[in-house]
Amino acid sequence: MTSNDRHLNLKTILLTTGVVLTLSMGVRHGFGFWMQPISQANGWTRETYSLALALQNLLWGAFGPFAGMVADRWGTQRVVIAGAFSYMAGLLWMANVTQPALFIVGSGVFIGLGLACTAFGAVSGIIGRAAPVEKRSWAFGVSGAASSFGQFLMMPVEQQLISSIGWQHAFYALAGVVFLLMIPMTAFMREPKHAVATGGAQQSVGEAMREAMGNRSFMLLVAGYFVCGFQLVFVGAHLPAYLKDKGIATPGVAVMALALIGLFNIFGSFTAGQLGGRMPKRYLLSSIYFARSVVIGLFLLAPLSQWSVYLFAAAIGFLWLATVPLTNGIIAGVFGLKHMSMLAGVVFLSHQVGSFIGVWLGGYLFDKLGSYDVVWGITLGLGIFAGLANLPIDERPLARSEPGLKAA
Repeated sequence: MTSNDRHLNLKTILLTTGVVLTLSMGVRHGFGFWMQPISQANGWTRETYSLALALQNLLWGAFGPFAGMVADRWGTQRVVIAGAFSYMAGLLWMANVTQPALFIVGSGVFIGLGLACTAFGAVSGIIGRAAPVEKRSWAFGVSGAASSFGQFLMMPVEQQLISSIGWQHAFYALAGVVFLLMIPMTAFMREPKHAVATGGAQQSVGEAMREAMGNRSFMLLVAGYFVCGFQLVFVGAHLPAYLKDKGIATPGVAVMALALIGLFNIFGSFTAGQLGGRMPKRYLLSSIYFARSVVIGLFLLAPLSQWSVYLFAAAIGFLWLATVPLTNGIIAGVFGLKHMSMLAGVVFLSHQVGSFIGVWLGGYLFDKLGSYDVVWGITLGLGIFAGLANLPIDERPLARSEPGLKAA
Protein backbone atom coordinates (compact mmCIF):
# COMPACT_ATOMS: atom_id res chain seq x y z
CA MET A 1 0.00 0.00 0.00
CA THR A 2 1.48 3.36 -1.00
CA SER A 3 1.52 6.30 1.41
CA ASN A 4 -1.04 8.07 -0.79
CA ASP A 5 -3.34 5.04 -0.80
CA ARG A 6 -2.94 4.78 2.96
CA HIS A 7 -3.86 8.42 3.40
CA LEU A 8 -7.00 7.97 1.32
CA ASN A 9 -7.83 4.84 3.30
CA LEU A 10 -7.39 6.73 6.56
CA LYS A 11 -9.88 9.39 5.47
CA THR A 12 -12.40 6.69 4.51
CA ILE A 13 -11.89 4.84 7.78
CA LEU A 14 -12.29 8.00 9.84
CA LEU A 15 -15.48 8.94 7.98
CA THR A 16 -17.15 5.54 8.25
CA THR A 17 -16.10 4.80 11.83
CA GLY A 18 -17.11 8.37 12.66
CA VAL A 19 -20.68 7.71 11.53
CA VAL A 20 -20.78 4.47 13.53
CA LEU A 21 -19.42 6.19 16.66
CA THR A 22 -21.79 9.13 16.21
CA LEU A 23 -24.78 6.80 16.29
CA SER A 24 -23.65 4.23 18.86
CA MET A 25 -22.39 6.77 21.38
CA GLY A 26 -25.02 9.40 20.58
CA VAL A 27 -27.98 7.07 21.18
CA ARG A 28 -26.41 5.65 24.31
CA HIS A 29 -25.74 9.05 25.87
CA GLY A 30 -29.44 9.88 25.71
CA PHE A 31 -30.67 6.90 27.76
CA GLY A 32 -30.96 9.13 30.82
CA PHE A 33 -33.98 10.82 29.22
CA TRP A 34 -35.94 7.55 29.49
CA MET A 35 -35.32 7.08 33.23
CA GLN A 36 -38.36 8.96 34.48
CA PRO A 37 -40.96 8.05 31.79
CA ILE A 38 -40.12 4.34 31.86
CA SER A 39 -39.98 4.25 35.66
CA GLN A 40 -43.34 6.01 35.92
CA ALA A 41 -44.98 3.86 33.24
CA ASN A 42 -43.89 0.61 34.90
CA GLY A 43 -44.06 1.69 38.54
CA TRP A 44 -40.33 1.22 39.10
CA THR A 45 -37.93 3.06 41.39
CA ARG A 46 -34.99 4.86 39.80
CA GLU A 47 -32.73 2.08 41.03
CA THR A 48 -34.36 -0.42 38.63
CA TYR A 49 -33.67 1.62 35.51
CA SER A 50 -30.26 2.64 36.87
CA LEU A 51 -29.37 -1.02 37.31
CA ALA A 52 -30.36 -1.71 33.70
CA LEU A 53 -28.04 1.05 32.48
CA ALA A 54 -25.35 -0.17 34.86
CA LEU A 55 -25.54 -3.70 33.47
CA GLN A 56 -25.41 -2.35 29.91
CA ASN A 57 -22.19 -0.57 30.75
CA LEU A 58 -20.71 -3.53 32.60
CA LEU A 59 -21.43 -5.97 29.78
CA TRP A 60 -20.23 -3.44 27.21
CA GLY A 61 -16.91 -3.67 29.01
CA ALA A 62 -17.04 -7.45 29.48
CA PHE A 63 -17.75 -8.08 25.79
CA GLY A 64 -15.16 -5.47 24.72
CA PRO A 65 -11.97 -7.57 24.81
CA PHE A 66 -13.66 -10.37 22.85
CA ALA A 67 -15.07 -7.96 20.26
CA GLY A 68 -11.61 -6.44 19.95
CA MET A 69 -10.04 -9.88 19.62
CA VAL A 70 -12.37 -10.75 16.73
CA ALA A 71 -11.75 -7.35 15.08
CA ASP A 72 -7.97 -7.84 15.32
CA ARG A 73 -8.19 -11.36 13.90
CA TRP A 74 -10.94 -11.13 11.26
CA GLY A 75 -11.52 -7.43 10.71
CA THR A 76 -13.70 -4.66 12.10
CA GLN A 77 -16.42 -4.94 9.45
CA ARG A 78 -17.92 -8.18 10.76
CA VAL A 79 -17.84 -6.98 14.34
CA VAL A 80 -19.67 -3.73 13.58
CA ILE A 81 -22.40 -5.54 11.59
CA ALA A 82 -23.04 -7.93 14.48
CA GLY A 83 -23.02 -5.01 16.90
CA ALA A 84 -25.54 -3.01 14.90
CA PHE A 85 -28.07 -5.86 14.92
CA SER A 86 -27.55 -6.42 18.64
CA TYR A 87 -28.01 -2.70 19.30
CA MET A 88 -31.32 -2.69 17.39
CA ALA A 89 -32.51 -5.74 19.33
CA GLY A 90 -31.69 -3.96 22.59
CA LEU A 91 -33.65 -0.84 21.66
CA LEU A 92 -36.69 -2.93 20.73
CA TRP A 93 -36.33 -4.90 23.96
CA MET A 94 -36.32 -1.71 26.06
CA ALA A 95 -39.44 -0.53 24.25
CA ASN A 96 -41.51 -3.62 24.97
CA VAL A 97 -40.35 -5.52 28.08
CA THR A 98 -42.05 -4.51 31.34
CA GLN A 99 -40.86 -7.23 33.72
CA PRO A 100 -37.98 -5.67 35.71
CA ALA A 101 -35.54 -8.61 35.73
CA LEU A 102 -36.05 -9.35 32.04
CA PHE A 103 -35.72 -5.66 31.17
CA ILE A 104 -32.45 -5.35 33.11
CA VAL A 105 -30.84 -8.55 31.79
CA GLY A 106 -32.06 -8.36 28.19
CA SER A 107 -31.22 -4.73 27.61
CA GLY A 108 -27.90 -5.29 29.35
CA VAL A 109 -26.91 -8.12 27.04
CA PHE A 110 -28.16 -6.66 23.75
CA ILE A 111 -27.09 -3.04 24.29
CA GLY A 112 -23.87 -4.09 25.99
CA LEU A 113 -22.86 -6.33 23.09
CA GLY A 114 -23.98 -3.71 20.57
CA LEU A 115 -21.79 -1.03 22.14
CA ALA A 116 -18.83 -3.38 22.52
CA CYS A 117 -18.94 -4.02 18.76
CA THR A 118 -19.59 -0.46 17.56
CA ALA A 119 -17.77 1.87 20.00
CA PHE A 120 -14.15 2.82 20.67
CA GLY A 121 -12.54 -0.51 21.45
CA ALA A 122 -13.81 -2.31 18.37
CA VAL A 123 -12.85 0.44 15.91
CA SER A 124 -9.56 1.53 17.51
CA GLY A 125 -7.58 -1.19 15.76
CA ILE A 126 -8.69 -0.32 12.23
CA ILE A 127 -7.99 3.36 12.91
CA GLY A 128 -4.54 2.58 14.30
CA ARG A 129 -3.69 0.34 11.36
CA ALA A 130 -4.84 2.95 8.83
CA ALA A 131 -3.01 5.89 10.44
CA PRO A 132 0.73 6.50 10.08
CA VAL A 133 2.55 6.85 13.40
CA GLU A 134 2.80 10.63 13.19
CA LYS A 135 -0.97 10.96 12.68
CA ARG A 136 -2.17 8.24 15.03
CA SER A 137 -2.92 10.42 18.06
CA TRP A 138 -4.67 12.93 15.78
CA ALA A 139 -6.75 10.14 14.21
CA PHE A 140 -7.86 8.88 17.62
CA GLY A 141 -8.78 12.46 18.48
CA VAL A 142 -10.94 12.72 15.36
CA SER A 143 -12.78 9.51 16.29
CA GLY A 144 -13.35 10.85 19.79
CA ALA A 145 -14.72 14.06 18.31
CA ALA A 146 -17.12 12.03 16.16
CA SER A 147 -18.57 10.27 19.19
CA SER A 148 -18.96 13.63 20.92
CA PHE A 149 -20.71 15.05 17.88
CA GLY A 150 -23.13 12.15 18.25
CA GLN A 151 -23.96 13.25 21.75
CA PHE A 152 -24.42 16.84 20.62
CA LEU A 153 -26.59 15.75 17.68
CA MET A 154 -28.66 13.05 19.35
CA MET A 155 -29.53 14.69 22.68
CA PRO A 156 -32.15 17.06 21.26
CA VAL A 157 -33.27 14.44 18.73
CA GLU A 158 -33.98 11.86 21.41
CA GLN A 159 -35.73 14.32 23.72
CA GLN A 160 -37.88 15.54 20.82
CA LEU A 161 -38.76 11.98 19.84
CA ILE A 162 -39.88 11.19 23.38
CA SER A 163 -41.93 14.40 23.56
CA SER A 164 -43.55 14.03 20.14
CA ILE A 165 -44.18 10.30 19.66
CA GLY A 166 -43.73 8.88 23.17
CA TRP A 167 -40.85 7.04 24.82
CA GLN A 168 -41.78 3.64 23.35
CA HIS A 169 -42.01 4.76 19.73
CA ALA A 170 -38.82 6.77 20.21
CA PHE A 171 -36.99 3.47 20.72
CA TYR A 172 -38.52 2.13 17.49
CA ALA A 173 -37.36 5.20 15.59
CA LEU A 174 -33.81 4.90 16.88
CA ALA A 175 -33.67 1.21 15.96
CA GLY A 176 -34.59 2.20 12.41
CA VAL A 177 -31.90 4.88 12.32
CA VAL A 178 -29.26 2.36 13.42
CA PHE A 179 -30.32 -0.03 10.66
CA LEU A 180 -30.47 2.57 7.91
CA LEU A 181 -27.28 4.47 8.70
CA MET A 182 -24.88 2.27 10.64
CA ILE A 183 -24.94 -0.98 8.69
CA PRO A 184 -24.27 0.60 5.24
CA MET A 185 -21.07 2.16 6.64
CA THR A 186 -19.53 -1.28 7.11
CA ALA A 187 -19.23 -1.69 3.34
CA PHE A 188 -16.29 0.75 3.48
CA MET A 189 -14.49 -0.95 6.39
CA ARG A 190 -12.79 -3.68 4.42
CA GLU A 191 -9.12 -3.87 5.33
CA PRO A 192 -6.35 -5.41 3.25
CA LYS A 193 -5.82 -8.93 4.56
CA HIS A 194 -2.26 -8.21 5.65
CA ALA A 195 -3.38 -5.14 7.64
CA VAL A 196 -5.42 -7.23 10.05
CA ALA A 197 -2.73 -9.82 10.60
CA THR A 198 0.33 -7.60 10.90
CA GLY A 199 1.44 -4.32 12.39
CA GLY A 200 2.69 -5.39 15.79
CA ALA A 201 4.51 -8.00 17.83
CA GLN A 202 4.09 -11.59 16.62
CA GLN A 203 2.41 -12.73 19.81
CA SER A 204 -0.49 -14.99 20.58
CA VAL A 205 -3.53 -13.54 22.29
CA GLY A 206 -2.49 -15.12 25.57
CA GLU A 207 1.05 -13.78 25.35
CA ALA A 208 -0.17 -10.28 24.60
CA MET A 209 -2.62 -10.41 27.49
CA ARG A 210 -0.04 -11.66 29.99
CA GLU A 211 2.46 -9.04 28.88
CA ALA A 212 -0.04 -6.21 29.30
CA MET A 213 -1.41 -7.40 32.65
CA GLY A 214 2.13 -7.62 34.00
CA ASN A 215 2.98 -4.10 32.85
CA ARG A 216 2.74 -1.39 35.54
CA SER A 217 1.86 1.37 33.10
CA PHE A 218 -0.97 -0.67 31.60
CA MET A 219 -2.45 -1.27 35.04
CA LEU A 220 -2.25 2.45 35.80
CA LEU A 221 -4.22 3.13 32.61
CA VAL A 222 -6.74 0.55 33.80
CA ALA A 223 -7.08 2.35 37.15
CA GLY A 224 -7.52 5.75 35.51
CA TYR A 225 -10.11 4.47 33.08
CA PHE A 226 -12.18 3.07 35.96
CA VAL A 227 -12.51 6.60 37.27
CA CYS A 228 -13.32 7.96 33.81
CA GLY A 229 -16.22 5.54 33.47
CA PHE A 230 -17.57 6.28 36.95
CA GLN A 231 -17.57 10.02 36.35
CA LEU A 232 -18.98 10.09 32.84
CA VAL A 233 -21.86 7.69 33.25
CA PHE A 234 -22.94 9.05 36.63
CA VAL A 235 -23.14 12.56 35.20
CA GLY A 236 -24.69 11.51 31.89
CA ALA A 237 -27.38 9.29 33.42
CA HIS A 238 -28.29 11.25 36.55
CA LEU A 239 -27.79 14.91 35.64
CA PRO A 240 -31.34 15.38 34.22
CA ALA A 241 -32.91 13.92 37.38
CA TYR A 242 -30.51 15.87 39.63
CA LEU A 243 -31.48 19.16 38.01
CA LYS A 244 -35.19 18.40 38.31
CA ASP A 245 -34.76 17.52 41.99
CA LYS A 246 -33.01 20.85 42.55
CA GLY A 247 -35.86 22.83 41.02
CA ILE A 248 -34.69 23.17 37.42
CA ALA A 249 -37.64 21.29 36.00
CA THR A 250 -37.58 22.62 32.43
CA PRO A 251 -36.50 19.60 30.30
CA GLY A 252 -34.75 21.90 27.85
CA VAL A 253 -32.07 22.79 30.40
CA ALA A 254 -30.98 19.16 30.82
CA VAL A 255 -31.15 18.61 27.06
CA MET A 256 -29.02 21.68 26.43
CA ALA A 257 -26.55 20.66 29.14
CA LEU A 258 -25.98 17.20 27.68
CA ALA A 259 -25.79 18.65 24.18
CA LEU A 260 -23.18 21.16 25.36
CA ILE A 261 -21.16 18.31 26.85
CA GLY A 262 -21.13 16.67 23.44
CA LEU A 263 -20.42 19.92 21.59
CA PHE A 264 -17.47 20.96 23.73
CA ASN A 265 -16.00 17.48 23.77
CA ILE A 266 -15.72 17.65 19.99
CA PHE A 267 -13.12 20.32 20.63
CA GLY A 268 -11.75 18.58 23.70
CA SER A 269 -11.17 15.23 21.99
CA PHE A 270 -9.65 16.85 18.92
CA THR A 271 -7.40 19.05 21.05
CA ALA A 272 -6.27 16.07 23.14
CA GLY A 273 -5.45 14.15 19.96
CA GLN A 274 -3.44 17.06 18.60
CA LEU A 275 -1.54 17.64 21.83
CA GLY A 276 -0.95 13.91 22.29
CA GLY A 277 1.30 13.93 19.26
CA ARG A 278 3.47 16.69 20.76
CA MET A 279 3.44 16.27 24.54
CA PRO A 280 3.68 13.34 26.98
CA LYS A 281 0.26 11.74 27.00
CA ARG A 282 0.49 10.76 30.67
CA TYR A 283 0.74 14.41 31.74
CA LEU A 284 -2.22 15.33 29.57
CA LEU A 285 -4.28 12.51 31.08
CA SER A 286 -3.40 13.59 34.62
CA SER A 287 -4.32 17.18 33.81
CA ILE A 288 -7.71 16.09 32.48
CA TYR A 289 -8.57 14.14 35.63
CA PHE A 290 -7.41 16.92 37.96
CA ALA A 291 -9.38 19.47 35.92
CA ARG A 292 -12.55 17.37 36.16
CA SER A 293 -12.34 17.46 39.96
CA VAL A 294 -11.93 21.23 39.90
CA VAL A 295 -14.92 21.66 37.58
CA ILE A 296 -17.13 19.36 39.68
CA GLY A 297 -16.10 21.14 42.87
CA LEU A 298 -16.93 24.56 41.45
CA PHE A 299 -20.29 23.30 40.15
CA LEU A 300 -21.24 22.01 43.59
CA LEU A 301 -20.11 25.18 45.39
CA ALA A 302 -21.67 27.70 43.02
CA PRO A 303 -25.34 28.71 43.30
CA LEU A 304 -27.30 26.43 40.97
CA SER A 305 -28.88 28.18 38.02
CA GLN A 306 -29.50 27.61 34.35
CA TRP A 307 -26.24 29.36 33.47
CA SER A 308 -24.16 27.54 36.08
CA VAL A 309 -25.43 24.28 34.56
CA TYR A 310 -24.43 25.41 31.08
CA LEU A 311 -20.98 26.52 32.25
CA PHE A 312 -20.47 23.20 34.02
CA ALA A 313 -21.59 21.28 30.92
CA ALA A 314 -19.21 23.21 28.66
CA ALA A 315 -16.25 22.74 31.00
CA ILE A 316 -16.82 19.07 31.78
CA GLY A 317 -17.64 18.48 28.12
CA PHE A 318 -14.22 19.73 27.02
CA LEU A 319 -12.73 17.06 29.30
CA TRP A 320 -15.37 14.38 28.67
CA LEU A 321 -13.84 11.89 26.22
CA ALA A 322 -10.50 13.64 25.83
CA THR A 323 -8.99 10.67 27.68
CA VAL A 324 -9.76 8.28 24.81
CA PRO A 325 -7.23 9.38 22.14
CA LEU A 326 -4.52 9.67 24.79
CA THR A 327 -5.21 6.26 26.32
CA ASN A 328 -5.43 4.52 22.95
CA GLY A 329 -2.31 6.36 21.83
CA ILE A 330 -0.34 5.05 24.81
CA ILE A 331 -1.57 1.48 24.19
CA ALA A 332 -0.54 1.63 20.51
CA GLY A 333 2.80 3.23 21.30
CA VAL A 334 3.76 0.84 24.08
CA PHE A 335 2.38 -2.49 22.83
CA GLY A 336 2.04 -2.08 19.05
CA LEU A 337 -0.98 -2.62 16.81
CA LYS A 338 -1.41 -6.37 16.39
CA HIS A 339 -3.61 -6.79 19.46
CA MET A 340 -4.58 -3.18 19.94
CA SER A 341 -8.38 -3.58 19.75
CA MET A 342 -8.23 -6.37 22.33
CA LEU A 343 -5.99 -4.41 24.72
CA ALA A 344 -8.11 -1.29 24.28
CA GLY A 345 -11.08 -3.49 25.15
CA VAL A 346 -9.37 -4.72 28.32
CA VAL A 347 -8.70 -1.16 29.47
CA PHE A 348 -12.25 -0.23 28.54
CA LEU A 349 -13.57 -3.08 30.67
CA SER A 350 -12.21 -1.19 33.67
CA HIS A 351 -13.95 1.94 32.36
CA GLN A 352 -17.22 0.07 32.25
CA VAL A 353 -16.84 -1.43 35.71
CA GLY A 354 -16.54 2.17 36.85
CA SER A 355 -19.59 3.04 34.73
CA PHE A 356 -21.58 0.23 36.31
CA ILE A 357 -20.75 1.37 39.82
CA GLY A 358 -21.27 5.06 39.01
CA VAL A 359 -24.71 4.75 37.45
CA TRP A 360 -25.97 2.13 39.92
CA LEU A 361 -24.53 3.87 42.99
CA GLY A 362 -26.16 7.13 41.92
CA GLY A 363 -29.61 5.51 41.89
CA TYR A 364 -28.99 3.40 45.00
CA LEU A 365 -27.74 6.25 47.19
CA PHE A 366 -30.47 8.56 45.94
CA ASP A 367 -33.12 6.05 46.99
CA LYS A 368 -31.39 5.59 50.37
CA LEU A 369 -30.40 9.18 51.16
CA GLY A 370 -32.75 11.28 49.03
CA SER A 371 -29.93 13.17 47.28
CA TYR A 372 -26.90 12.78 45.04
CA ASP A 373 -24.52 14.72 47.31
CA VAL A 374 -22.44 11.75 48.46
CA VAL A 375 -21.95 10.44 44.92
CA TRP A 376 -20.86 13.89 43.72
CA GLY A 377 -18.24 13.88 46.47
CA ILE A 378 -17.01 10.42 45.49
CA THR A 379 -16.81 11.54 41.86
CA LEU A 380 -14.64 14.51 42.80
CA GLY A 381 -12.28 12.44 44.95
CA LEU A 382 -11.83 9.78 42.29
CA GLY A 383 -10.70 12.44 39.82
CA ILE A 384 -7.83 13.39 42.13
CA PHE A 385 -6.87 9.72 42.49
CA ALA A 386 -6.84 9.18 38.70
CA GLY A 387 -4.76 12.31 38.15
CA LEU A 388 -2.09 10.96 40.50
CA ALA A 389 -2.26 7.43 39.06
CA ASN A 390 -1.48 8.54 35.49
CA LEU A 391 1.63 10.57 36.31
CA PRO A 392 4.14 7.67 36.51
CA ILE A 393 3.04 5.92 33.27
CA ASP A 394 5.95 4.95 31.00
CA GLU A 395 5.06 5.65 27.35
CA ARG A 396 8.18 4.11 25.78
CA PRO A 397 7.64 1.12 23.44
CA LEU A 398 8.36 -2.18 25.13
CA ALA A 399 11.80 -3.60 24.42
CA ARG A 400 11.22 -7.25 23.56
CA SER A 401 14.17 -9.60 23.48
CA GLU A 402 12.98 -12.02 20.76
CA PRO A 403 13.42 -10.83 17.16
CA GLY A 404 9.83 -11.70 16.35
CA LEU A 405 8.56 -9.67 19.27
CA LYS A 406 9.78 -6.23 18.34
CA ALA A 407 7.30 -3.48 19.18
CA ALA A 408 5.71 -1.54 16.35
